[in-house]
Amino acid sequence: MRTNGSLISALTGALFLFLAATHAAAQWDADPFGISKQVAPAPHLRWDSTVVLPTVGAAIPSGDLAKNLPLSLPELTEFALRNNPRTRQSWLAARAAAAGVAIEQADLLPQISAGYAVTRNQQVTNQGAVVPWQTRYGPSVTLSYILYDFGVRSFQVENSEYRLLAANLAHNRALQDVVFLVEQAYYRLIGNDALVRANELSLRNSETVLEAAQKRRESGLATVADVYRTETLVAQARLNLTRSRGELEKSRGQLASVVGLPVNQSIGVRPLEAPPQIGEVASSIGDLLARAKATRPDLVAAEAQLRAAQASAKAVARSGLPTIEVNGGGGHNLFGDNRPSVSNYSVGLTVRIPIFTGFRDTYSARQAQVQAEVAEANRDVLVKQAEVEVWQGYYDLTTVASSISSTEAQVRSAEQTAQATLARYQSGFGTILDLITAQQDESNARVQRIQSYLDWFTTLARLQVAVGASDLLKAAGGAK
Repeated sequence: MRTNGSLISALTGALFLFLAATHAAAQWDADPFGISKQVAPAPHLRWDSTVVLPTVGAAIPSGDLAKNLPLSLPELTEFALRNNPRTRQSWLAARAAAAGVAIEQADLLPQISAGYAVTRNQQVTNQGAVVPWQTRYGPSVTLSYILYDFGVRSFQVENSEYRLLAANLAHNRALQDVVFLVEQAYYRLIGNDALVRANELSLRNSETVLEAAQKRRESGLATVADVYRTETLVAQARLNLTRSRGELEKSRGQLASVVGLPVNQSIGVRPLEAPPQIGEVASSIGDLLARAKATRPDLVAAEAQLRAAQASAKAVARSGLPTIEVNGGGGHNLFGDNRPSVSNYSVGLTVRIPIFTGFRDTYSARQAQVQAEVAEANRDVLVKQAEVEVWQGYYDLTTVASSISSTEAQVRSAEQTAQATLARYQSGFGTILDLITAQQDESNARVQRIQSYLDWFTTLARLQVAVGASDLLKAAGGAK
C-alpha cells in the first residue's frame, strides 16, 4: 500500500507539473484584457482609434487686446508675457523646483507617524492546541530621526537650491526669448507692410510706364515690342505685390501666435511714426562679452546646474558612509476579552554601516561625478556659443547700421533717375529699355532700404538677447 501510495503521489505530482507548465505556456500568449487590440496590429499599419479622443484645449488669454485699435510694440510685449505658453511653462517649472527644495529640507526634520490597528487572530501551539480567537486594537506612534549622515542631506538640499536658482534663471531667459520673438515678429510685420506699400508704388509706376508706351505706340514713336516689355514689367510688379501681401498675412499670423492668440485673429499694429534714428552700441565688444557672462540668465543657470550636479555628486559619494539614527515608538493595546490594556514604549539608537551593496555605491558615485563633469562641459559649450552670438551680433549690427545710409542715398538717386528717364521717354528721347531699367532700380532700392531697416531692428534684438540686456545703445530711437 505504501508503494502504491508513493506511486500515486509521484504520478499526481508529475501531472500537476505538466498542468502548471501547460497553463504557464497558455498564459504567455493569452490576452484576457484585450490589450493587443488597443495598438496597431502591425508595425507598418496605422492605429485607428476605438475610443473618443480628447479635445485639444485652447489657450485662454489672461486679458483682451484693444479691439480694432493699432497696438504699439510695448503693448504687444506686455500681452505676450502674460499669455505666451513659454512664460507659463518656465514659471511652473520654477514652482516645481521650489517644492523640490522643501522636499529635501523635510529630510532634516524628524519623521513621525501614527497608526491605529485592529487585529483578530487564532494561533496554534506547538502541541497542536488551538488558542481561542483574540481581538487586539489600539493606537501607536513611531518616530525616526537621522542624527548624523556625514552631510548627505545638506548636499541634497544644496543641490535642490541650485536647481531652483537655475529654474528661476531659465524663467528669466524665457521672458527674454518671448520679448525677442515679439520684436522679431513685430518688425517683420512692419517691414512686410512697408514692402507692400513699396510694391504698390512700383505697380503704379509700371502702369504709368505702360500708359506712356501705349501712347507712343499710337503715335508711331514706339514699337509693339516696347508695349510688350512694359506689360511684362507690370505683370512682374503685380506678382511682387501679391507675394508681399502673402508675406504680410503670414507675419501677422506669426505675431498673433507669439503674443498668445490664435493665428487667425487679426491684430492691428501701430507703425513707426518716423524713420528710426540709428544709435551706436554703448559698450565695446569686450565689455559686451563680459556682461553676457555676468547677466545672461541661461549662462548663470548653466553655472547653477553645474553646482547642483557637484553637490549631488558629494551627496552620492557620502551616501555609502555610516549613519546614526534614533528611533522611538509607543502604543496602547486593548483586548476584546476581559484582559487589561497594555502600553508599550521603545527608544533606540541605530548605527547603519553599509558593508557591501554589490558595488552599487561605487558606481553611483562614479556616475554622479561624471554627470557633474557633463554639466561643466554643457556650461562651457553654452559660454562658447554665447561668445560667438555676441561677437557676430555686434559686427552684424555695425555692418547693417553703416549700410542704412547707403540705401537711403541709393533710393534718392534711383527715384531721381526714374523720374528723369520717364520724362525723357515721354518727350521721345529715351528708350524703353532705359526706362524699364530705371524703374527696376528704383523698386530694388526701396526694397533694399526696407530690408536694411528690418535687418537693423532684428539684429539689435538678437544682440540684446545674446548679451541678456536691453540697454545696449546710446540712442535707439524707435527701437525697444
